Amino acid sequence: MNTILLFLIGIPAIEIFVMIKIGENIGAFNTISLIFLTAIVGIYFAKMQGLNVLRSGIYNLYKNEIPLFEMMSGASIALAACLLIFPGFVTDTIGFLLLIPLTRKILVKSFIKKQNTPKAKADNYIEGEVIEKNDKRDKNDI
Repeated sequence: MNTILLFLIGIPAIEIFVMIKIGENIGAFNTISLIFLTAIVGIYFAKMQGLNVLRSGIYNLYKNEIPLFEMMSGASIALAACLLIFPGFVTDTIGFLLLIPLTRKILVKSFIKKQNTPKAKADNYIEGEVIEKNDKRDKNDI
């Protein structure tokens, strides 16, 4: 089965299940209020973390360094903001984990390390033979 299709069906099903279970314990109105509160607080923290990462990236550019970590951090903060906008507690939990600098740093470092590991070298060569040509030319070669 296609992975994207599995996520499109699985994540909302899990979110609905968790919302029903939480709604049973704290009530429907409190559950809806909590969903809105996590979205508002999450977007605020995403904005703050995004500005910090932007400052750090500009500082690295001034030092003539590539802000690779900051670019990856910015992408994870954007993903976290999207996850926090979606209603649900599972996506909010993942979004908040991406906003925490320590967990984001661990995630980004592992992703960068995975991308920089040397892979098996491809056989990028062409087999051939070198033939030396004499400077003396015969009349037949002209």
